[in-house]
Amino acid sequence: MEDDPDIFPKAKTKDKSERRRSSIFSLLRKKKLTRQLSEPGSYFTLNRKFSVDSAILSDFSKVENGDGYRMCLQKADSKDTFVSNEELAGAASDSDSDASRPGMPEPQPDKKQDILARLARNYILDTNTDIGQAGELVEEVAEENKSLLWFLLKQVRPGMDLSKVVLPTFILEPRSFLDKLSDNYFHADILGQASLQEDPYQRFKTVLRWYLSGLYRKPKGLKKPYNPVLGECFRCCWKHDSQSYTYYISEQVSHHPPVSAFYVSNRQEGFVIEGSLLARSKFYGNSTSAILEGCARIHLLNWGEQYITSAPYAHCKGIVIGTLSMELGGKVHVMCPDTGYHADVEFKLRSFLSSADQTNAISGRIKRGKDTIATLDGYWDGKVDIKDKKTGEESNLMDVTLLKEQRLPRFLLSIDNQLEYESQKLWIKVSEAIANDDQIAATEQKTIIEEAQRARARNMVAPWVPRFFHKDLHSTAPEGMVDQGWKYNHVNASPWQGDEVIEYEEDFVIKSLMESPVSGRPSIETRREISRPSDSDSHDELARRSKTSTRNLKQTLYAIDSALRDQTLAIERLSKTVEAISEGQRTATTSRQHNIGRIPSTSHSWDLFGGFVLAMVLQALLNWIFYQKD
Repeated sequence: MEDDPDIFPKAKTKDKSERRRSSIFSLLRKKKLTRQLSEPGSYFTLNRKFSVDSAILSDFSKVENGDGYRMCLQKADSKDTFVSNEELAGAASDSDSDASRPGMPEPQPDKKQDILARLARNYILDTNTDIGQAGELVEEVAEENKSLLWFLLKQVRPGMDLSKVVLPTFILEPRSFLDKLSDNYFHADILGQASLQEDPYQRFKTVLRWYLSGLYRKPKGLKKPYNPVLGECFRCCWKHDSQSYTYYISEQVSHHPPVSAFYVSNRQEGFVIEGSLLARSKFYGNSTSAILEGCARIHLLNWGEQYITSAPYAHCKGIVIGTLSMELGGKVHVMCPDTGYHADVEFKLRSFLSSADQTNAISGRIKRGKDTIATLDGYWDGKVDIKDKKTGEESNLMDVTLLKEQRLPRFLLSIDNQLEYESQKLWIKVSEAIANDDQIAATEQKTIIEEAQRARARNMVAPWVPRFFHKDLHSTAPEGMVDQGWKYNHVNASPWQGDEVIEYEEDFVIKSLMESPVSGRPSIETRREISRPSDSDSHDELARRSKTSTRNLKQTLYAIDSALRDQTLAIERLSKTVEAISEGQRTATTSRQHNIGRIPSTSHSWDLFGGFVLAMVLQALLNWIFYQKD
């Protein structure tokens, strides 16, 4: 489409400006446009919906209190912006003054600056930079605490699950388990580097490097974080050198069994992470293990790839005999079903007779299918080297010494801006008592929180519904891995678009700011690049985009189907409850009125039955749609 010289004159003199107005009016009179312009065309942007009719054509000077028919015309490939409402309002006058008029709209504030200002106002820098030392993690139990430890040992037996055992506060790390899970994202910028890699194998190695980078932080001494209470939440963010932010949202979605769900997003850098873990402990006599059952899914948005990871367990030994120490153990998996690459990494426990050189050692293999591509060896809190199987070339995959200097700064929401159920505010009195080394006060405050949770559980008449996560009944994991199946309610796994300005978090919802139609509309070229592939796109690129769209559609259908199933179960439980109440009322009434027949069912029961039937029909329809899509 070529520019109409009568609509977009290039001369800027006063005479030509007047001719431009008259040409617009004559064009409107001639064509008598009546269609409603609700969507901007290629060369125009509108700041509101409006229609042009004969009344407007007869009197262009009518502007009702400045809120009438206002139109902002902008040529996308020109720096000049033509605001027609000022021209229409001043059509009867020859004045070209740009002075503001009464009733005209005020300029919209810069929303991006408002978001950044709110972020700077509400979040504070996390000053806890203690990350521990490399090597074996040991601790000597103080004499005054040994009696408490023996009291604890009397309550347990080998093989027992410790999730219901009340632990003494001297072994507690002053933060929640939801907070501890965020330790994996102090190097989230590595995932941003992975999204820039063209080669699938290089992307896989970079993701594996990120995975190992989240393990080296250790608490001071041998400590365990607080067990989160049901409904407890935690959020924080990290600032990247690119000025983007990685946001972390977590919630305790179940207490028995204890399940923690989390969601991490930085779509601007090209990744989203979602996952859920069930934490349980086992006691073996002289040792105990903290086991995490579940997985995390890393989405590289620009490539439509998903990486699935499991977690090692923490093993504490020397409780009765020997030195109290902690290590990581077990075999973990990092796999990418989309490319076929996967890694098996074993965390080796130090044996009784082994030397200190074997402390925190790991070894593993990177495979594609059944073929071994490379091997890796080293220490999860030190260096890890990787050796190519074909060439024999050896290189460094991770060096914790360098990583410690590259940690992203973490920002926490200030206590004043936190809600009552957020981790730091919920446990603040316990944490203060532990920091003051007042174990009595810490125990008292911890007991208050735990008793309040037990009281809520006793008074709960319906199953707990998490605030920000839901259960995906269709979620599955590869063989050898477990998926707890909890999904973030506001998940967005679509690639970053050209008209998105900034990603931000508000009230536990992660969203992005779009460019306004008036002040920041993308150029014609940019919009075409977003809406359709360029001529240089390869067949693989088109297939990848199609695969991403299909995956997003599947995720939406899964979420809808899961919600319907949950509603169906809720309706069934409610129906049973109503039937039980109705039956009790019938029995009581019958005992008082012996000669009266059966009381007819109430209309409320029929409403519930109708709602149940409707839910089943909708569920069947969605199942049919889903399988048709597959």
